[in-house]
Amino acid sequence: MGNMFKIGIADLNVCKAPDAITTLGLGSCVGVALYDKTTKTAGLVHVMLPDSTAIRNSSNAAKFADTGVDELVKQMLAMGINKRNLVAKIAGGAKMFSFSDKSKVGNVGERNVQAVKERLKMHGIRLIAEDTGLDYGRTVEIYADSGDYHIKAVGKTEKVI
Repeated sequence: MGNMFKIGIADLNVCKAPDAITTLGLGSCVGVALYDKTTKTAGLVHVMLPDSTAIRNSSNAAKFADTGVDELVKQMLAMGINKRNLVAKIAGGAKMFSFSDKSKVGNVGERNVQAVKERLKMHGIRLIAEDTGLDYGRTVEIYADSGDYHIKAVGKTEKVI
C-alpha cells in the first residue's frame, strides 16, 4: 500500500498505484472517483454544489459538479491517461436534512448526483457504480491499484463498489 492522500470539501487530487485518495464526511456532497485501469490512475473530487454558473464567486473549480468533473478529467489527462479508458464511480448525495417546503436547499444531494451524472455523460465517461442518496454521510477511498471504491458509513458495513 502506498500513500493515502486526503482531500477536503471542494477539493480534488489524482494519484497512481500504489497510492489512494480519501475524503471524509460526504453528506449532500458527492465524491466522484475516476479510474483508468490501463495506467492504474485514480482521481477523486469532493463536489459540494451542482452548478458553478449559479454562484457569483465560483473560482474554486472543485466545489461544483460541472467544473469539478472538468478539472479532474483535465488533471488525469495531464498524467497521461487516455480519456476513453476512464470509468466513474460516485458516492454521497445524501438528503441530510428534511425540509417540509420541498425547497431547493433540502434536495441539494439529489441535484449534485444529477449534475455529476450529466457532466460525466458530456465527457463520455461511463458511470459503472454508485452509492448515493439515503440519509447518512459517507467516507470514501479510491485505490489506484485496483479501482476499488470503498465506502464507509457509521453503523453500516463497509461497501466496495
